[in-house]
Amino acid sequence: MITVMGATGNTGRVTAEALLSRGEKVRVVGRDAGKLAPLVARGAEAAVGSASDASFLGRAFAGAETAYTLLPPDMGVPDLRAHQDRVGEATVQALRQAGVKRVVFLSSVGADLPSGTGPIAGLHAQEERLRKLGAAVLLLRPGYFFENFHASLPMIRHQGMNGGAIAPDVKMAMIATRDIGTAAAAAIAARDFSGVEVRNLLGPRDLSLAEATRILGAAIGKPDLAYVQFPYDAFAAALVQAGLTPDLARLYAEMAKAFNDGIVKVVGGRTAASTTPTTFESFAKELAAAYALAG
Repeated sequence: MITVMGATGNTGRVTAEALLSRGEKVRVVGRDAGKLAPLVARGAEAAVGSASDASFLGRAFAGAETAYTLLPPDMGVPDLRAHQDRVGEATVQALRQAGVKRVVFLSSVGADLPSGTGPIAGLHAQEERLRKLGAAVLLLRPGYFFENFHASLPMIRHQGMNGGAIAPDVKMAMIATRDIGTAAAAAIAARDFSGVEVRNLLGPRDLSLAEATRILGAAIGKPDLAYVQFPYDAFAAALVQAGLTPDLARLYAEMAKAFNDGIVKVVGGRTAASTTPTTFESFAKELAAAYALAG
């Protein structure tokens, strides 16, 4: 049995689908039975409940040899780091209780650092908990998600630009989440990790936000689309105005500063193994379709 957390999300869904396609026995975990239904129709077993409930997770992990784990995002909590710690501690307690032998964790580039990185610091804390678990642990550290650009589409439509607090020329590893799910499923199926292992997942090449914005602009028929850097305070204020909590807005601004200051970086550099196939040019077509649909 393989238990997959976040099975209705971008990475967990792909992981579960790929494992089911390989003929693996899969239990999918999520908060919404209806959203899990397509995976159940393909043969998965569903576990419906909250990731912050250790007793529920204990049941979800029971009998599993391997688990795909993550810290499910909750944009509405007043203190994100406290929420990350609650979910992280519940997950590790449940993994230990169930005696899961292999654990894959969705972490991030920059999770080698304990602080100063916004939400990424919560992933570092979870990595540290998992290192003490005693199971074989694979820590996946992907770069910036292509899917983050979906949040830029309203700004592009209404203000004619893309913007954020990260400087326009900062080069970052960027990746499609489907490639993360595919890599996770391959590692789980291969059962080829032991001890505690870190694997970077970095997309085809590093991109700046200015370059990615130009590619996106070309895809949506705005070849002159520009990326504008905002001051940290203005960026945080705009996020609050858009509905984020003040705590989350502060953490996102802190993360942006960490990228700008060169603190968040890939440990070990890019390799053939960490380079994944989906290009931003191909993903921009999906963004363009979403942009057109919203119009």
